[in-house]
Amino acid sequence: MQAAVTKIKEITWIAQFVEKIESKQGVSTDEVEQAFAGRPRIQRFERGDVRGEDLYRLLGRTDSGRRIAVFFVFEARQRALVISARDMTVGEKKIYGKIKS
Repeated sequence: MQAAVTKIKEITWIAQFVEKIESKQGVSTDEVEQAFAGRPRIQRFERGDVRGEDLYRLLGRTDSGRRIAVFFVFEARQRALVISARDMTVGEKKIYGKIKS
């Protein structure tokens, strides 16, 4: 499934998630899209309640170098429904650094 997830064609936004991401976490939708467009590390985070709609975590960088974690549901037709985004934790930075170095 990893190969299919890396071929995301569209990012889906829902207003309530965008508001939380921007106001609470201080991450813009542009930054999330930059992380998807770069060379992110994507892993399945947990199984979804609906078959084929698992929760994934993306570790990536914005154009300015900010390291963020993005949580999304991989939907049909190669769409990512973003539900949360925030700065990476120390542990996530270590994982991302090992992969990118």
